[in-house]
Amino acid sequence: MTPFTQYPFQDQVAVITGAGQGIGFAIAKALVRQGAAVLLNDYDETLARKAVDAIQQEDQEGGRCEAYSGDASDVAFIQQMVNAAVERFGKLTIAVANAGITVFGDIFTTTPEAFQKIVDLNLRGSFFLAQLAATQMRDQGAGGSVLFMSSVVGHQAHPGLPAYSMTKAGLEMLAKQLVIDFSPLQITVNAIAPGATLTERTLDDPTYIPIWSRITPMGRPATVEDIANAALFLVSPASRHITGQSLVVDGGWTSISPPPVS
Repeated sequence: MTPFTQYPFQDQVAVITGAGQGIGFAIAKALVRQGAAVLLNDYDETLARKAVDAIQQEDQEGGRCEAYSGDASDVAFIQQMVNAAVERFGKLTIAVANAGITVFGDIFTTTPEAFQKIVDLNLRGSFFLAQLAATQMRDQGAGGSVLFMSSVVGHQAHPGLPAYSMTKAGLEMLAKQLVIDFSPLQITVNAIAPGATLTERTLDDPTYIPIWSRITPMGRPATVEDIANAALFLVSPASRHITGQSLVVDGGWTSISPPPVS
């Protein structure tokens, strides 16, 4: 397992959406391990509580983690979540818009219902988490960090993902656009674009590791720790002069972009 890179996160407070498992969970675990307080969101209440229990069972450097389940595409809920972070931990300094869904289907088979669902969570949820978290950071007057979770398919066309790819490319443009509003407040805003990554979902596919190991130049898919290390860098003091950027973490796949054919 790739170790987490160490950054100072004592006195930092983060909200992370969609963090019951996978990449979001790894980011939450790494932040808590390094001293941050984290409000861990997932739509599934049971999954959120299990994730918090798993994090709390590990040795930590003074960090805390609490569950907050609910729909990260609902603007009223997002405001409640921001308020809860402040009420429980005293402030909010980091917001990670990790919640997202994938809808497979080409342009001819994507239904309006499926399209709306993916836009609501991937785009609206991320947009309004950024808005409401940054409003809290502005009121605090001490800066902060916002991080979006994009994808390599926001850079490279991929079969069966037109709606998903659109939302991920949109998040990267949003990170650029928000530099205008956030920089005077000393709030950084960036995006990570993971490539093939080993998560609970992808590990259910027995062909995933051999296919992506073959077509990824570095010879393997990413681990969730690989993505979490990039995330921690972008929300840490080490990157205070990096904003409006998208960091691709894909083992070189977008450089050659072979499709995942069995």
